[in-house]
Amino acid sequence: MKLTQLKAGQCAQVKSFHHLSESVRKRLMVMGILPETSIRLVRRAPLGDPLQVEVRGVLLAVRETIASAIEVGDVK
Repeated sequence: MKLTQLKAGQCAQVKSFHHLSESVRKRLMVMGILPETSIRLVRRAPLGDPLQVEVRGVLLAVRETIASAIEVGDVK
């Protein structure tokens, strides 16, 4: 399942990144979005892009194109 498929308020665990450049992967990891990390979709912007997510107690905005490349699992 992709991060973009979560509904507002749902939590999941980051599994992997697909089709992202090395620089984007590094930026995500610096922000705390790492494999096996819990992530929660807080809300979507009115037009759907960006998505607001919570990782390790920090709120982040992630573009939909990047979020669609983040594989998540174990939806809670």
